[in-house]
Amino acid sequence: MRSFIFPGQGAQFTGMGKELYAASEKAKSLFESANKILGFPITEIMFTGSAEELKQTKVTQPAVFIHSVLVAITQDQDKPEMVAGHSLGEFSALVSNGALSFEDGLKLVFKRALAMQKACEKNPSTMAAILGLDDKIVEEICASINEEIVVAANYNCPGQLVISGSMKGIEIACEKMKAAGAKRALPLPVGGAFHSPLMEPAREELATAIETTHFEKPFCPVYQNVNALPFVDVVSIKKNLINQLTSSVRWTQSVQNMVKDGGTTFIECGPGKVLQGLVKKIAPSAEVFSL
Repeated sequence: MRSFIFPGQGAQFTGMGKELYAASEKAKSLFESANKILGFPITEIMFTGSAEELKQTKVTQPAVFIHSVLVAITQDQDKPEMVAGHSLGEFSALVSNGALSFEDGLKLVFKRALAMQKACEKNPSTMAAILGLDDKIVEEICASINEEIVVAANYNCPGQLVISGSMKGIEIACEKMKAAGAKRALPLPVGGAFHSPLMEPAREELATAIETTHFEKPFCPVYQNVNALPFVDVVSIKKNLINQLTSSVRWTQSVQNMVKDGGTTFIECGPGKVLQGLVKKIAPSAEVFSL
């Protein structure tokens, strides 16, 4: 079975989408529509902006979403039989399987970006990548730091887990992870503790927008981050999407479940090739490539 997978924040690069704009009238039209919806010329930043400009959350998230969706819907490919996206990529996945329109998806992604930015400013916080430790040990260490918020945020692949929390909490956790035998415990250059309880203000803000947005029943299941399970009913999809901001991204488990349910080919739609690398580590026998 064919699976479309969509990257999250961090996959952006200068020049992203430029070839699509030039090659496809449909893509060009949707790029122009995106500029109007956002109220600023995101195409200019995507095509010629600096890395610093692209790193702004209000730019990054819409840019990755736009690029990913346009790759998926303008290529001459058969429809996917299952989809999934890493964090922000879940919104791209929901456009690709017909649950959301491009315009509504972009509006939600922009609201999400602004809400996350506000939450980051309210609670200074960060994330760190932990390499070479069993998931259970990472979870136990996070749970042992009672005086601070620290949680497992991104289950990326076996032996690679990202933790999220307060500045002090992440500092304490990194020391404990190293002492427990982690190959690396590396603080990440991010603006906040994504996928942790510290994103609760953003979750509340986004919840209203998601609840009032029209979703269609998708033509294939989306494997959602919060529990790695497949969904086609709109009520569950919305609920899981709302809870995503404060819950872990269970990417390892999502890919494992997709393989178990018959997924054999994983096609990464969007900038970069990060997800291809993760899928190869999770499911070595799967066929993996990008559009």
